[in-house]
This record gives sequence, C-alpha cells and structure tokens, in this order.
Amino acid sequence: MSKILVTGAAGFIGMHVSLALLARGDEVVGIDNLNDYYDPALKQARLAELHAAGGAFRFVQMDVADFAPLAALAEAEGFDTVIHLAAQAGVRYSITNPHAYAQANLVGFVNILEACRHHGVKHLVYASSSSVYGGNARMPFAETDAVDHPVSLYAATKKANELMAHTYSHLYGLPTTGLRFFTVYGPWGRPDMAPFLFARAILAGEPIKVFNHGNMKRDFTFIDDIVAGVVATADRLPQPDPAFDRMNPSAAASWAPYRVFNIGHSQPVALMDFIGSLEEALGVKAQLDLQPMAPGDVAATYADVQALEAWTGVHPAVGLTEGVGRFVRWYRGFYRV
Repeated sequence: MSKILVTGAAGFIGMHVSLALLARGDEVVGIDNLNDYYDPALKQARLAELHAAGGAFRFVQMDVADFAPLAALAEAEGFDTVIHLAAQAGVRYSITNPHAYAQANLVGFVNILEACRHHGVKHLVYASSSSVYGGNARMPFAETDAVDHPVSLYAATKKANELMAHTYSHLYGLPTTGLRFFTVYGPWGRPDMAPFLFARAILAGEPIKVFNHGNMKRDFTFIDDIVAGVVATADRLPQPDPAFDRMNPSAAASWAPYRVFNIGHSQPVALMDFIGSLEEALGVKAQLDLQPMAPGDVAATYADVQALEAWTGVHPAVGLTEGVGRFVRWYRGFYRV
C-alpha cells in the first residue's frame, strides 16, 4: 500500500483516479480548493462518492497556490507519490481570465515541485495536455514532436509545467512523469466540456454551439482509459535514458528521470459523428448553431500512444458508442432527466 496525494481530487479525473487507487488498497489524501469555475455542488457530489467508496481516503480543502499549508501537509504525511491533477482548466476561459491560469497552473505547479523536492516524494505524476501541440499539423501527435507553438495561454502553462518538471528532475533527481490528456469524457465529467454542454442543450431543446462549422476532430478518450494510464504510470518510476542524444534531443525523455506521455484513444472522431452518437444515446435530435473557429482552439487532435503502451502495457479499451452510452446513463441518472 502506498500513500498518495491526489490534487484536484474533487475534479473529474481526480475523483476517478482516487477511486481506482482506493479500490486497490492505497491510502489517498485528496486536496481541492473547490472553486466556482463550475458548480461546486458537482465537486461535492464527487467527494461524497469518494467518502462512500470505503478505504483510506481523507479530504483537505486546500489551494495548491498557497504554499505554506501544502508544504506542511507534505511534511506531515510523507507521501510516496503525488498525482497532480489540480489546475485551472479550459482553453476558452484562458482568453478572458489569464491571471487565474498563472496562479493555479504556474504558481501552483512550482509549489507542488517544491513540496515534492523537500519532503521525500518518490514520484511526481502530473497532468499536461494535448493542447501543448498547438499549431502542429503533423498527425498523429507524438511526444517526440516539438511543442513550441501554443495557441492558448492554457496550453502555454501546460508546456511550462513540463519544462519546470524537467528542471527539478535534472537539478534534484525528482522523478517526474507528465501525461498529455486527449479530450477526456465520461460519467462525472466537467460541465464546461462539449459532451456535457451538448447533452444539457439537446435535452432542453436548445441549439448547441458547434465551432468551426463542425469541421473538427477530437481524440475522445473515455475516463476509464485515462485512469488506467495514470495509475500504471504512477507505478513505474521514470529513469534517465542512457540513449539520450544531446546533439539530437528528444522532447519525450532526458538524461534526467523525466518522461512525458500521451494518453488518448488514438482514434480521432469527427465532431459531427460524436454529436450523432450522443443523439442516438439520448434519443433526441440536436439543433445545431454553427459557429466559426473559437480563438485558441485547434481543428484536430490525434494521439500517438505507442510510447505509453510500451511503458505500461495499457491499451485504450472503451469505444465511442460504449463510452457515450455510459456517459448518458450517468447524466440522466444524476440530473434525473
């Protein structure tokens, strides 16, 4: 049994990761600031699920941008592993609220690094994002690709997290693993994400906003596949790559104990096809409000997941029809619609 800190434990991915860790017998301390970026009642409901799951779970309301209590917690608990999922999420929100991203994603991340460095954490696993690929056009996106052209501040903060993690892996020997998530969906999902927004509007008989006139593709990845990758990655410490070539450096590895992986389904889906699956599962036809491309957005995402599969043996297993069906059943049950 390991003692694991999960930041953002009241979030979508954080709740599911915590449940998986508890199910296998780990001791989990979850922290979250329970902010109102979206309805805190959903976060409280996720926490209720965690408390009801049994096992060694404790929750502490805390903001990772506040260093003193975070450091005190790390010192008192002696965590083996930190799974850092707390962040200010959302590409479009970063256009109008940049300071929220600087505080949560930059100040908060250096606080996590310092807490890990000073208090004996053996492995830091942290959430990066597919958004780091920014303006890249070559598909599928691979970890060895350069990611120097972000198109949103959110993406830039996630790229910065990877750079900051590498610095601590190099200077202090802290093993760090970054995980680039690709369009995660499923039960208990975020209300600002397309599946949730679409389901709510379709059932209410309202039009759904479809950006880039529907000409978009996303590597939709079901939450169970994300969780399997996070947990398996947390169980394996990154090692310095003896074959690392400083004359031709790879962005995915290092001479330091540092790795970065994609986690996606590796089967991009046209947005209109995703809407069709949602319509079928809901039994209701959507009304479409076709919009131009939103600032900071990208037309397509597509994950190369070979590196993660080789590292962990984890393969994406939940297809679109099953995943959308499970999301819709949860949504209808939770909101009684």
